[in-house]
Amino acid sequence: MKSARRRAREFALQGLYQWLLSRDHAGEIDAHLRTTPGYDKADHTHLDALLHGSIREADALSQQLQPYLDRPAAELSPVEHAVLVIGAYELIHHLDIPYRVVINEAVELAKTFGGVEGFRYVNGVLDKFSAEVRPDEVAANRNGNRGKSA
Repeated sequence: MKSARRRAREFALQGLYQWLLSRDHAGEIDAHLRTTPGYDKADHTHLDALLHGSIREADALSQQLQPYLDRPAAELSPVEHAVLVIGAYELIHHLDIPYRVVINEAVELAKTFGGVEGFRYVNGVLDKFSAEVRPDEVAANRNGNRGKSA
């Protein structure tokens, strides 16, 4: 069973995907999502933050991600691009969510909606990006795992 937050991320992904392809107004996309089956089971507060924040900051977030990409963001699959933008938004604005959870959720979105190996790309990019935007948390996590076997 999916959590309300996972559903929020899925709807945000659908909305951001639509925006990346059409550049429709965020309000129109939001209104359309509200009519989608399962919408009532999503965490609406988180969904609104992700959808509207990701659309508002999509271009800036894509630029911030660019050093970690192997090609221009515009050449990425729209699904992987949207997953990366949402993940970047969460890493920057939702410090209450551990970075590893943000990355894991992004990987799950990429597995569900993206290409066969897209989740590996998403994982690698967000792992590197998280070290930039949450250096203390990442360093503490990596130092805490030294010497421990998996």
